[in-house]
Amino acid sequence: MTTALRRYPVLIALCIAALFMVVPFLIVVVNAVKSPAEYSEHGPLSLPNGLYLDGLKDFWQRVDYGQKLFNSALISGSVAVLAAALSVLNAYAIGIGRIKGRTWVLAFFVLANMLPQEALVYPIYYLSKQVGLYDTRLSVIIVFTVIQAAFGTYLLSSVLGQFPREILEAARIDGANKWQVLWRIVVPVSRPTIGVLLVFFFIWTWNEFLLPLVMLISNDNQTVSVALGVLQGQRLMDATMTNAAALLGVLPAIVFFLVFQRTLTRGIAVGAVK
Repeated sequence: MTTALRRYPVLIALCIAALFMVVPFLIVVVNAVKSPAEYSEHGPLSLPNGLYLDGLKDFWQRVDYGQKLFNSALISGSVAVLAAALSVLNAYAIGIGRIKGRTWVLAFFVLANMLPQEALVYPIYYLSKQVGLYDTRLSVIIVFTVIQAAFGTYLLSSVLGQFPREILEAARIDGANKWQVLWRIVVPVSRPTIGVLLVFFFIWTWNEFLLPLVMLISNDNQTVSVALGVLQGQRLMDATMTNAAALLGVLPAIVFFLVFQRTLTRGIAVGAVK
């Protein structure tokens, strides 16, 4: 009874937090399928009389949304895979290899991850100009692979630091070298944690705006978030099209999250049990 009473404030707080997250999204969905006349007459909180999809179609055609979607998926997917692979290699050396000065190395990764992106804009812009990668998707993939891998290395190093030594010793006695221990023992056992990193890296990169805005200036290379921001600045959209653009921008990330929700839950649960 006492435990149940203690849960009520937590449940109420969780319900309020859920409302704060869900209600803005519902308002965006409602206004995305509302005509400009309905929006002007009844305001943003009224329900639409029918499905008005011209705003979605106009935005799709105006920004060449299919190309933006491909760019975002290519950049986010590449960053997720490369950053996870780089994190595994770094964490294997730090967490299991226990290299000298591992504390300072981890502190460096944490510091690199805490740097605000505003401080990185000019150095990255200058370097990409010098090596001829400015306004290419490869430049953004490289930058975010390094940034996301810094966090992944810090997290995975903590996990692999607690990896059972008996399993590693048994593999070495059976004749496994370091690469075989990594790919046949460590990676399969750490798959839930690596899956969580893949999901987070994809969604974080998908939502990035500042560095893609600076690094990708041509229409053919821009991502979804950059296309939304540029159109807003040009004042070419009405309120319903703005909501349609927001819905199209966030929908792929939500679909990705729902598809990999079980992976995310399983990875977090395994981490909690450990």
